[in-house]
Amino acid sequence: MKTAEEFLEKSDEKAFDLPHRKTINYNIGKYNTAVERGLSKFENLEASKKKAHVIKWRVMENLDKFLPEFESNFQRRGGKVIWANDAAEAQQEILNIIKRNNGKKVIKSKSMTTEEIHLNDFLEQNNIESLESDLGEYIVQLLGQAPYHIVTPAMHLSATDIAQLFHDKFGTPIDATPPQLVQKARELLRDKYLNADIGISGGNFLIADTGSIAITENEGNARLSTTFPKIHIAIVGIEKIIPSMADLALFWPLLASHGTGQNLTVYNSILSGPRQPNETDGPEEMYVILLDNGRTNLLAQKDQRQGLYCIRCGACLNACPVYKNIGGHTYNTTYSGPIGSVITPHLKGMEEFKHLSYASSLCGKCSEVCPVKIDIHKMLLLNRRDAAAAHENGKKEEIGWSMFSKMMQKRKWMDFFGGNFKNFMLKTFFKKSWGKYREMPNVADRSFAKQWEELKKSRES
Repeated sequence: MKTAEEFLEKSDEKAFDLPHRKTINYNIGKYNTAVERGLSKFENLEASKKKAHVIKWRVMENLDKFLPEFESNFQRRGGKVIWANDAAEAQQEILNIIKRNNGKKVIKSKSMTTEEIHLNDFLEQNNIESLESDLGEYIVQLLGQAPYHIVTPAMHLSATDIAQLFHDKFGTPIDATPPQLVQKARELLRDKYLNADIGISGGNFLIADTGSIAITENEGNARLSTTFPKIHIAIVGIEKIIPSMADLALFWPLLASHGTGQNLTVYNSILSGPRQPNETDGPEEMYVILLDNGRTNLLAQKDQRQGLYCIRCGACLNACPVYKNIGGHTYNTTYSGPIGSVITPHLKGMEEFKHLSYASSLCGKCSEVCPVKIDIHKMLLLNRRDAAAAHENGKKEEIGWSMFSKMMQKRKWMDFFGGNFKNFMLKTFFKKSWGKYREMPNVADRSFAKQWEELKKSRES
């Protein structure tokens, strides 16, 4: 319940933070314009989305076949696969690899799975320097914050905010332009790639038939992080598998167009293991850690396993009226917004995170924009159903809804109490929560049914 209370407090605060709302509306407005232009390039967008949905359905129904196929093909080219049941296992496996190779410095490309297992904090506790190389991730790391958004980690910051940060940290001019700030970041990060012992990345897709990981990005930092260091570790959720290389022709454009409005992102890499004898660059060793961390819990839910189809484009976050008002940090989870509200209760526990599934207007916009046609708003309702069925909502709430249900089903119960009593109940029990920003309704002294009866009698007489 503590998590839910914190969520409500933060939501209350952020919903009335006008500078925050201004920044988010500006940034998401730019995104909407770009995405509209990007989606117009599809000859038949609906057909592409349906095809992607069917492919992901096939993968989830046959995950036990596709994952071993990937493992076998990746190992054939000298790569090593590690299976991690949870965050602690993944952390320990990464630490073992680093220690085995006497590593002290890690360079990371953007990865939500490393955020999910809180890798930076873990490595810091073990005296290993871990640096984010994606500009947005680098900015929030400098601020000591978690990413605000799945795709754009620093979406909550304006150019002025970032100029101030760089001025405070590195002495750049307070009025530095975005190109100047990017140039400064390049200067700061370039040597880090050359001196890092270990490169760590995520993976947008695991390709079963070739045993490859596909990484898509706009800055080139992932390519540098995965080729310069001697050791490359990729940590990827088990749901990221696609059957074949040919499927990238569908999924890469869908991800790029829904994520940023591009036809394709600038850098698209396919990595199939460590450097081969006839190759000039690449790591000497490459590991892929296949992360479960609650995903099989969601896979076991036949009605909600659609949540695993997600390709992390962030479209549902940008469409959601709730997310746009309360912001990404309010959710206090790795995956925020509508899709985060669907999957987090299964990944981290329904009891602690069920409240996220109620943080929705159920307008359906999230489902409408999803590139793989996940019925996100339906999944939220199913989570609510499961929370209620498992009695996760607390005794007070259950008693309250039980009484409400009985009263609504029988007219005599609705009319049993007069208006004065109902007004007293509203003011006593709902004024603080429901009435904080609303004018409380004033219930009439007599119900409509009683008034109608009296009117009929007066007419008859």
